[in-house]
Amino acid sequence: MAAGGAAPAPKQDENQPHPVRDQLPNIAYCITSPPPWPEAVLLGFQHYIVMLGTTVAIPTYLVPQMGGGNEEKAKMIQTVLFVAGINTLFQTLFGTRLPAVIGASYTFVPSIISIILAGRYHDIVDPTEKFERIMRGTQGAMIIASTLQIVLGFSGLWRNVARLLSPLSAVPLVALSGFGLYELGFPVLSKCIEIGLPEVIMLLLFSQYIPHIMHAERHVFDRFAVIFSVTIVWIYAHLLTVGGAYKHRPIQTQTTCRTDRAGIIGAAPWIRIPYPFQWGAPTFDAGEAFAMMAVSFVSLVESTGAFIAVSRYASATMMPPSILSRGVGWQGIGILISGLFGTGIGSSVSVENAGLLALTRVGSRRVVQISAGFMIFFSILGKFGAVFASIPAPIVAALYCLFFAYVGSGGLTYLQFCNLNSFRVKFILGFSIFMGLSIPQYFNEYTAINRYGPVHTGARWFNDMINVPFSSEAFVAGLLAYTLDVTLNKKDSATRKDRGMHFWDKFKSFKTDTRSEEFYSLPFNLNKFFPSV
Repeated sequence: MAAGGAAPAPKQDENQPHPVRDQLPNIAYCITSPPPWPEAVLLGFQHYIVMLGTTVAIPTYLVPQMGGGNEEKAKMIQTVLFVAGINTLFQTLFGTRLPAVIGASYTFVPSIISIILAGRYHDIVDPTEKFERIMRGTQGAMIIASTLQIVLGFSGLWRNVARLLSPLSAVPLVALSGFGLYELGFPVLSKCIEIGLPEVIMLLLFSQYIPHIMHAERHVFDRFAVIFSVTIVWIYAHLLTVGGAYKHRPIQTQTTCRTDRAGIIGAAPWIRIPYPFQWGAPTFDAGEAFAMMAVSFVSLVESTGAFIAVSRYASATMMPPSILSRGVGWQGIGILISGLFGTGIGSSVSVENAGLLALTRVGSRRVVQISAGFMIFFSILGKFGAVFASIPAPIVAALYCLFFAYVGSGGLTYLQFCNLNSFRVKFILGFSIFMGLSIPQYFNEYTAINRYGPVHTGARWFNDMINVPFSSEAFVAGLLAYTLDVTLNKKDSATRKDRGMHFWDKFKSFKTDTRSEEFYSLPFNLNKFFPSV
């Protein structure tokens, strides 16, 4: 014992058996190191399969309410796929340059529903005319809303916000970007447990257990676990369908479980290229535009968390604030393109594809660019794309159970930069995560019971501006953590270290760390045209 009865200080390596890493180790292919072409093509196809879930689910939910049928649903899915491919290419080439898939976002759904319920569409008798008129209304709202992210991103305003982001405030934001989507996992899977549960089990076997048992040098089963598991369970679901297992079941069960009830394959055209203003000239409503701008801001915050998760699983360093701001600007252009083409839904970073990066341990930019090629290719060849789009929703929900969990745990990894013995850190983490789950739960329960949100005035657009943001777990948790972290910030070095800011200081400027230039530089020598980075 030391003098005074105090124990001697342990050695530094005993205190930190797992040192802090600003790049995630054990990634097979990082952002700049592509796998061999055959493997890259298969991995790109796997990303395409994963993003199909949201791409199909949102039009399947919205189109009937808009007055459309299977033909309109097939065209909307094709358009969403086509635009997702374009936006993904733009983001990987000119935005953050991270391997992030930019696809349809559930965040925009409540505002789209408000446009569907607008009084000016009630008297339209012809379903096709009603669908096209509503679609033109969503186009106008999204075109206006896109300006928010474009201005915040390219003006550098979001860069100034990101400069104050610390590892401490990033934890709740990123964690609930994944964990906050729990409603899309097992609750959807359980609607057809006989195919959803086997998919989870097969995915776990291929990705976790078989590689551990076989000790193989080549990573085949874990890297292509999605392709293996989905193919097996899809065939199994088809055998149940043709075998008459659902012949006398309720309509809802048949729609969810059967492999022949999507109605997309027959309605999809063989070849069709989506084009701008395909539904007609956009129409504009000031209230709906304001509501969509509020939703666009929520999407911006959620995408910030998803971008951080993608950078981690691509084994890149933390994005410099200017790079994040550039990515937000290009995401705004993505929403603008969605409005011009008439996707009927806004776009953001695909959380499920971020989780797939973790499952495969392949964070290559080239793989995601190949997946964008698959999106564009299969959106044009409608019949072929419709075959893959007919995968039953419970199978997709089973995939989400792993992918959303990976993104959530990716947020928790930033705890390594923080001082978990600090009561300030404990308060900010605990309060923001708890309220990030509790407040949206209240808003969602209230809406489910009363069919309208807690804020219920005569102006539907104003209701959406308040109800939608506070129904997002990632938004509420991220906003609270960021605000508390900044306002409770003591001007001393101890608090800075508790927040983990000293680990991110070298990434505050683009040229401070050479790795930032390696990961985030624009192609074709375009950096000289963007002196802000």
